Amino acid sequence: MPISEIITIGTELLLGEITDTNSTYIARTLRDYGIDIYRITTIGDNPGRIASTIKEALKRADIVITTGGLGPTIDDPTRQSVAAAADRGLVFEPDLWEQILERFKAYGRTPTENNRRQAYIPQGAIKVNNPVGTAPCFIVEIDHSCIISLPGVPKEMEFILRESVIPYLSQNYELKSQIIKATVLHAASIGESMIDEKIEDLEQLANPTVGLLAHPGQVDIRVTAKAESGTEAQKLSKPIIEELFSRLGDYIYGIDGETLEGTVSQNLNQNQQQLALIEFGMNGSFISRLNHGQPNLLKTQIINTHTADESDFLKQVVEFQHQHLADIGFGIALTVNDRVTVQLAYVDSRKSKLITRSYGGPKEHAHLWAQNTGLDFLRRQILNI
Repeated sequence: MPISEIITIGTELLLGEITDTNSTYIARTLRDYGIDIYRITTIGDNPGRIASTIKEALKRADIVITTGGLGPTIDDPTRQSVAAAADRGLVFEPDLWEQILERFKAYGRTPTENNRRQAYIPQGAIKVNNPVGTAPCFIVEIDHSCIISLPGVPKEMEFILRESVIPYLSQNYELKSQIIKATVLHAASIGESMIDEKIEDLEQLANPTVGLLAHPGQVDIRVTAKAESGTEAQKLSKPIIEELFSRLGDYIYGIDGETLEGTVSQNLNQNQQQLALIEFGMNGSFISRLNHGQPNLLKTQIINTHTADESDFLKQVVEFQHQHLADIGFGIALTVNDRVTVQLAYVDSRKSKLITRSYGGPKEHAHLWAQNTGLDFLRRQILNI
């Protein structure tokens, strides 16, 4: 399959003045046709750097797609940059100028002289009509590779990619529409590095691919298969998913849309268990999160300070459970000072348990980490794992 790189052009992107949505759209579109995307680069409006970036991309990729920089102003340098990268000159195309004039006429406007710049494209380039905007696009073929230059305006880019570029690529690279199916396994109470150690060989696979994404107190394992149908993609993914369950066991708590709070609530409801819960120092965020899972008969108390004495904390949870005649008592107490810690207390008719966990990540993520850590601790105690 061909390899592609995407180059988004515009100083406004580098300054954060606008968000790049073009590369995401292009990547998803190419992905569906089996084209591998190796790099996405953003570069400012500097002709020399743009030309150098395109040359480097052509050494690695069959298809280089640029977006942006095709406007009429002096800071729209894509045309000359592509020409320089391809070692060609720019030529004026009268028919493109006529298209620009017609487009302005349809808009009830009159083009200025600098709009003529848009009718210049690299010598020998394939013209690509832009019926939804004023910036002509083009394709420069170099040996077995090509540079495709598209507008930066998202709606224009999307239309031209769909109506002109994909047909061109399908004809020249014999593309076949493919299904990309991703399955995400969710794990908790285990770090990203430990998961990596356990599944390192699976992460080297080409199809399906296996990748990790860490969140505070949770890690996602994504299995992505590429095939000609959804059924074939599922067949490719199934043995890998089964192997991940075999290696990671009960660290995995859910798949795709399943959540920790949903898993905890499901177990409570199936067992018809009542939960009495005390939350300290989290401003109600843990209780709110658990309520999204819709557990039955949840008795709660929110205290906006943390406990200082662990033995008092467990005692308070026990008393709260007895007070509400609940099957399970649970307490979570978050402390954010020089160190971030969370105390977790659990009690039922069979056992009581109290632990303290520490967090070394950014303090702004402390509440999310404490939520995930507390929910998984509660899940494990309910399931007795």
